[in-house]
Amino acid sequence: MNNKIETETFINDLDKIAGVRQEISAGLAQMSEILIQAELGSKNTSGALGLNSDIENINLAVKNLNQGVFRLLVLGDMKRGKSTFINALIGENVLPNAVNPCTAILTVLRYGENKQVTVNFNDNRQPEQLEFKEFKQKYTIDPKEAKKLEEERKSAFAEVSYAVVEYPLELLSKGLEIIDSPGLNDTESRNELSLGYINNCHAILFVMRASQPYTLAERRYLENYIKDRGLTVFFIINGWDQIQEGMLDPDDEEELQAAETQLRQVFQTNLALYCQINGEDIYSERVFEISAINALRKRIKDQSASLEGTGFPELLRSLNIFLTQDRAIAQLQPAIILARQTYNNIQAAIQRRLSLLTQDVSEMKQRIDSVEPEFQQLAMIRDQFQAEIRATRDIQAKAVAESLRAYILNLGNTFEKDFLAYQPNLELLDFLNKDKRESFNTALQEAFERYTADKIAAWTLTVEQDMNTAFVKLSTSAAKYGASYSQVIDQITDKLSGKEVKFNPKTTKEDNSPIWTKWAMGLLSLSSGNIAGVAMAQAGFDWKNILLNYIAAIGVNSITSTLTGVFLGPVGLAVLGMGIGFLQADQARQKLVQTAQKELMKYLPEAAEAYIPQVRTGVEECFNTYEQEVIEQINKDITQRRTELDNLLQQKTAHEINLTTESQRLQAVAVGIHQQVEQIDQIYQTLS
Repeated sequence: MNNKIETETFINDLDKIAGVRQEISAGLAQMSEILIQAELGSKNTSGALGLNSDIENINLAVKNLNQGVFRLLVLGDMKRGKSTFINALIGENVLPNAVNPCTAILTVLRYGENKQVTVNFNDNRQPEQLEFKEFKQKYTIDPKEAKKLEEERKSAFAEVSYAVVEYPLELLSKGLEIIDSPGLNDTESRNELSLGYINNCHAILFVMRASQPYTLAERRYLENYIKDRGLTVFFIINGWDQIQEGMLDPDDEEELQAAETQLRQVFQTNLALYCQINGEDIYSERVFEISAINALRKRIKDQSASLEGTGFPELLRSLNIFLTQDRAIAQLQPAIILARQTYNNIQAAIQRRLSLLTQDVSEMKQRIDSVEPEFQQLAMIRDQFQAEIRATRDIQAKAVAESLRAYILNLGNTFEKDFLAYQPNLELLDFLNKDKRESFNTALQEAFERYTADKIAAWTLTVEQDMNTAFVKLSTSAAKYGASYSQVIDQITDKLSGKEVKFNPKTTKEDNSPIWTKWAMGLLSLSSGNIAGVAMAQAGFDWKNILLNYIAAIGVNSITSTLTGVFLGPVGLAVLGMGIGFLQADQARQKLVQTAQKELMKYLPEAAEAYIPQVRTGVEECFNTYEQEVIEQINKDITQRRTELDNLLQQKTAHEINLTTESQRLQAVAVGIHQQVEQIDQIYQTLS
């Protein structure tokens, strides 16, 4: 199958998903309009049904669907051909790639009718809008300057936070957004910026190079920032064609085959761990041997050119299946749940309303008063769940604080062994040469920055796992409280109606559970926000983003810089004190590490106490945000149910209501909502 077919299939499938998303959005919008008109029309009839909460949730779901995109984050070391790969993927030379001028700029590539770039800054400056050509000129540096900056560990554009490139490409118009990240061997602060977006993307495209298989830097980042975090990673082994170019005899097929086989074994040995789902090996679906430059050359000459042999057809097939099937279904499920839930709410409200309308004012008031104990039970369930959330918060915050204290204090005990993998090569004469001493100090600082960042990353993984366990437990509790809550709601309905109310036999027990339960269990995404300081809306509550961004903002950089400042001075003095007779490099390394360990252990208790309150606050913020959203949802539900009854009693007291006419009006509302739900279900089924 040639690339033209694969590319067209990918674009068509993305287009199909975008179409399904828009159709479901339109169906939900129609549901919202039906409910709004029903509430407006109730002023002169039996009163509003109190559907404001349902309308708000539907409108928010519509907004999220309309903004929905698939985000791909491209990660990898510098000089792996990330920009060339992206250009080949989209089929046009959009991102500069001869000298990557965006090495220090995280670049979001998305669809726009006009070619333009918006550059966002780290300070309070207003974003800068540029023409596309102007952006390339202004933010491009020549190779010599790029090399010099890299050696000096300076960022080419330190004042820039990120850039948004809008481009009128068909692939991007189908809801695909690509984020080109700085290189992983850039400064730690830049690395942190790239890694801060991981949780906001649907998949990571990790670009490696065949000529430099699985470097220490790549191993470091995969082990510390990707492993065991539940992320979907596609590995792009770029420059596969260069294997042949590097052979003594490029025409020797046997030698080429042997070289490729050996290289495949190296990658499979090291990457297999990241290519498993529930114990199933999916290596062939996640690792791809490609030639980005050959693919780009072909696509620039002819968009319809076959890319067989470049690895792109295989990559597109796998990426297509993942995005347009697995991720698309997961992305749309909350909308389906919300639509069904809304219909159940309307159906129950109408049945209560029609039953109450058969009564006179005094009997109606009596029945409404009779359910006050049930409303108190609803509030009690809310308070019990809130208390559990707060108790979990306090326990978890204390546990994380103690975990950080123990972890930091233990760094001194394991430093000598752990730092071996990070320490720079030592040349004694460099210590004694004033001209070279600064470069040595810089190398030592870089080594310690990497060491500290990795150790903190290892700690955050354990915190993530513990926090995840806590929220899974709260999810289980939410289901339990939700079941009790639903039983009380049924009791209210039965009391008000004077009989047991029967619901649609097609609905399940889960369908009839309140919306707040589904939100608390993570089945609905009813809130949105900007995560990690960039304009990338992420629907739903995500405690991981809250915690990791909080830690990144207040902890890692400050811990690294503070510890570095504390012990680098004494270490340098100790090194200088070795004297010219201290000739053995191994002895110099040992002296360096021992001195560093000694100085580090002096400061670690102070560091632990300094950062524990801040990290504890971050943990508490996760649970406080969860509590706020859940309790707000429950309060809305209770208020909506009370408002429904109050409106009916007021209207019944104010004027006579024609039961037949009102029944027809309300049933028409139910039918209209049901039709939209059925239509939304049918649209959703086309994906399976």
